[in-house]
Amino acid sequence: MTALPDWMRPPREEGWLAEDLDHLPEAPRHTELIDGALVFRMSPQRSWHGRLVTALTTALMAQAPAGIEVEREMTIRLDERNRPEPDLLVTSVPFDPDRTWYSSDEVMLVIEVVSPESAHRDRTVKLRKYAEAGIPHYWCIEDEEGSPVVHVYELDEPTGAYAPAGIFRDALRRPVPFEISLDLEKLTPPRRG
Repeated sequence: MTALPDWMRPPREEGWLAEDLDHLPEAPRHTELIDGALVFRMSPQRSWHGRLVTALTTALMAQAPAGIEVEREMTIRLDERNRPEPDLLVTSVPFDPDRTWYSSDEVMLVIEVVSPESAHRDRTVKLRKYAEAGIPHYWCIEDEEGSPVVHVYELDEPTGAYAPAGIFRDALRRPVPFEISLDLEKLTPPRRG
């Protein structure tokens, strides 16, 4: 067994902090911070995942009203010990080319496309953490035999938890956080037999 590189050792007993991510140039791309621990995307990204995220980014950008930005693979500082990196986020903060993260109060919608290695985090850990941070809308997208299925959640402010707002196949129409209409079948190429 080889020794861990020095950069992987937490700088303090309680683990990593959100600001530490900006000072880890050796860390692999897509490194997240969950409960003070670094989480690396270790498995290769599937083509279906990448194409879906690209098509969804393009579709949402085309429908977003002026003043609304769609960002891909940017971290969100939920608190001092949590800085996950969703596949997409929607914000009303103007574009800043030097930005490396958003605060949770700047984010209107978070979208996670579930992959085998992220399934537990996307379905349970991030679902809870995004709600606790007060992010109003969360979409968790699953691969159902090659077609995207969108599980939509809205923040129930009195409880501080997400309430299911629908499961969408084929088409998605939502009035929040802005008017969105998506033909889900057109977001991914059909599988070849």
